[in-house]
Amino acid sequence: MKIGFIGCGNMASAMIGGIIKNQVTAPADILASTKTAASREKKKEELGIALTADNREVAAFADVLILAVKPFYYEEVIKEIRDVVSEDTIVVSIAPGKKLAWMEGLFEKPLKIVRTMPNTPALVGEGMSCVCGNEKCSSEDVDTVCRIFAGFGKTEIVEEDMIDVVVGVSGSSPAYVFMFIEAMADAAVADGMPRAQAYRFAAQAVLGSAKMVLETGKHPGELKDMVCSQKGTTIEAVRVLEEKGLRSAVFEAMKACVKKGREV
Repeated sequence: MKIGFIGCGNMASAMIGGIIKNQVTAPADILASTKTAASREKKKEELGIALTADNREVAAFADVLILAVKPFYYEEVIKEIRDVVSEDTIVVSIAPGKKLAWMEGLFEKPLKIVRTMPNTPALVGEGMSCVCGNEKCSSEDVDTVCRIFAGFGKTEIVEEDMIDVVVGVSGSSPAYVFMFIEAMADAAVADGMPRAQAYRFAAQAVLGSAKMVLETGKHPGELKDMVCSQKGTTIEAVRVLEEKGLRSAVFEAMKACVKKGREV
């Protein structure tokens, strides 16, 4: 299976690294495009794949073609490559807001198109992605994309109208979590802990808590209650978080994120 990437930024690099590490396909069967010679040299050294400046070359090469450019470049790129994309190629979008029907219209011919939404924890093999194929895609085509994305994390199939929600709950949410870790570390520093150590304690606490949700199957509220002993330190901290509106802030932030995703 030959996989092409138009664009080779952080997200594409994370995806390629996972694909190679998990032997989804060989480095020789991956071709990516970047604009500058310096970027091509850097990515070739980092990833051990072939690179080109020609998007059309990538489109003609690929069995699975991943559009890994910013959403505002999609129209330009699709118009550039549409006459060289084979009808057997699976075209994969990782952009928020760009609907299947919109992409089908730009390609001006029937194609297998799959919308996905990965996130940056793909960089460490812990990504969370969704997948949704158009009517031209068979279940085998969707499975092929899921297998690729499983190389750098977990994947679930969703309906297209859920993709904007995925943007809020997993696509953008690493930023919220990083802010939470940073805030906890800052507070620990204020109380005397060295900063590097504070980041380790805060980050490991978040990692362990997330694993408890996934591995125990318990409701997050139940797990929270397990930590909150009577008249203890944790319930006092929870009281302040409730007073300051933590839940409401997260809720409203995610609503704003989803709204923006639908407007892109």
